[in-house]
Amino acid sequence: MGATKTTLEILETLKGKYEPVIGLEVHVQLLTHSKIFCGCSTRFGDPPNTNTCPVCLGLPGALPVLNREAVAMAVKASLALNCRVNQLSRFARKNYFYPDLPKGYQISQYDQPLAEHGWLIIHGASGEEKRIGITRLHLEEDAGKSIHDGFHDSNEKTYVDLNRSGVPLVEIVSEPELRSSEEAYDYLTRLKQILLYLGVSDCNMEEGSLRCDANVSVRPRGQAAFGVKAEVKNLNSFRYLQRALDYEIARQAQVLENGGQVVQETRLWNQRLQRTEGMRSKEYAHDYRYFPEPDLLPMVVSNAWQEEIRQTIPELPEAKRRRLMEQYGLKEYDAEVLTASQELAHYFEQVAEKASSPILANQLLEILNPLIESGLPVSELPTPAPKLAANWVMGELLGALKAAGKEISECPVSAEGIAELLELITNGQVARIVEEIDQLMAQQKPLLTAAPVDKPSIVTIQQLQEYEHRHDRIRQLNDELRKMDVLSGKMAKDVFEKMFASGKSAQQIVEELGLHQISDVEQIRTLIRQIMAANPKQLEQYRTGKSALFGFFVGQVMKETKRQANPQKVNELLKEELGKGSK
Repeated sequence: MGATKTTLEILETLKGKYEPVIGLEVHVQLLTHSKIFCGCSTRFGDPPNTNTCPVCLGLPGALPVLNREAVAMAVKASLALNCRVNQLSRFARKNYFYPDLPKGYQISQYDQPLAEHGWLIIHGASGEEKRIGITRLHLEEDAGKSIHDGFHDSNEKTYVDLNRSGVPLVEIVSEPELRSSEEAYDYLTRLKQILLYLGVSDCNMEEGSLRCDANVSVRPRGQAAFGVKAEVKNLNSFRYLQRALDYEIARQAQVLENGGQVVQETRLWNQRLQRTEGMRSKEYAHDYRYFPEPDLLPMVVSNAWQEEIRQTIPELPEAKRRRLMEQYGLKEYDAEVLTASQELAHYFEQVAEKASSPILANQLLEILNPLIESGLPVSELPTPAPKLAANWVMGELLGALKAAGKEISECPVSAEGIAELLELITNGQVARIVEEIDQLMAQQKPLLTAAPVDKPSIVTIQQLQEYEHRHDRIRQLNDELRKMDVLSGKMAKDVFEKMFASGKSAQQIVEELGLHQISDVEQIRTLIRQIMAANPKQLEQYRTGKSALFGFFVGQVMKETKRQANPQKVNELLKEELGKGSK
């Protein structure tokens, strides 16, 4: 994600002396079915020059007709970005020549844009929130595409595909308030997230649905006036954006450090050489000879229509993150990961809701809470269902999806399937805790009734009866758990792998493979004694000081139980049994 070593060294050396000033211009194709001023399809990947008509080819006599859905999507994006939507805005002709611009001008907006004065929250290097202003959001049409390589004669010719000509775009221009490549990366990431949540664009950078140009300058720290800026183009990935910004910041800082002057120009990012290169001198607004588009009426977006569109805006990423933290008790990092996409957030919430409040875990907590308050030394409590759901969705699930090259929408394991697996894991936790509490309570009871000689017992008969009642409930839970399927963390990971590969439920796989965790103390103890009797040589060596053989006995128990024995119980009981005859 970073720049080259040389660039980073320069940045490190000069960052204390110079401050970067960055503003981004982001072009986003809207997810309409037809183009902004005609009925041609916007579908990507069709044969070249097949989605065209006299309007988008700029033929004489053709007149544009504005796409209402494109306007609605642009307004929706404007409102989500906290912009003021102007009730009246105008289209203008932006005049310039390029082979993929058949009319010789682009229909855009100039001095009366659709929306202005918005903002977006990013997170700074230390995690602090920072508001970045959005100068404007305006509508325009896309140009065609010039293809400079991929053909046998590309060294002599450029091919032009006009399918993209006339696809609706919004251009979102930030204020020059970003102060590092990391902040620019975060801004673009959060902007893309919002647009995806809104459903107004697919933001596919590989297909050109989201493109970014950066205006970069540097100035001595403490100076109020901006330096001379360069515009950097050809930034078709977030990683390239950050590298190009780091390089350009270092380049301009070096120019100033050496007594030179930065030239206002447009530069391209050369990914192969990892550097920006001069392309042309930077144009100014008057170079484009803007004038009002004579073939289109002023665009009117009434307050009533704005309100109608506002009602369709879903819960946005920042609000969803805050809600997940509050509702499910998630940490900020977890909420950040789980809201990366609307689909992932929805999947997590389904898992958390379906896995929430396992009955046995609730019963255990109801019994334990008064005991913990009275000082019972409990070493572990069941992991809260939302936290367990977050851990598994962020860890096992996203890891498996990444390895398989799949999106969450293609996940072969349903949210219900994960919830079912988590219930088995929680039952395993409860079984382990119940076993521990049963032993603790048995050890604690004599202490409650043994009063010091100089101090009478303060434990009442009623308290003892209550204690005994709770102990009975723990034993009942233990008996109930012995009849149920429970999984350890290791077993659950094995089951999940098979769920992901086959699409089967956790219960099906547990039954097919016989994966039932063994937590019964007497069953494990009997097996340990059998293994000790079958390995007298190793037993004698262990008891005479060769403690490394402890792992041998653990391995034998796990082998005999096909790794289904509760590992914690195995360790505890082995230490107890092996220690009985130690010298």
